[in-house]
Amino acid sequence: MIGLRIIYILNIIVAGQIAISALSNPKKSALTTFGNAYQPTEIIKLVGCLWLAIAVLSVLGLWKPVTFSPVLLLQLIYKGTWLFIVALPAFRNDMPIPKIMALFFIIWILVLPFLIPWKEWLN
Repeated sequence: MIGLRIIYILNIIVAGQIAISALSNPKKSALTTFGNAYQPTEIIKLVGCLWLAIAVLSVLGLWKPVTFSPVLLLQLIYKGTWLFIVALPAFRNDMPIPKIMALFFIIWILVLPFLIPWKEWLN
């Protein structure tokens, strides 16, 4: 449970900060969070909404870690999908990608499978 709580705290801090940035100032977020790899469009606000939802669910996960752990599966799926469908082809074709975000996503998809409470879900 301590590992889940640590992940939830990191989600609150990181996803929460990125969400606030993307929703309040998408132009600045395009430059900082997304490493100027993408144009500051309304899509950045949409991503901000997703990250805000993850942060809110992570706050709830501090009290009920297993109950709210499906948010971690969501992160595993969307981060892994983004890495393989968007970032990897862009990297191979020497196109811009948010490198810090990609690194963070790689770390997250390597760690999450070990923290998701698979056994509790199956019982």
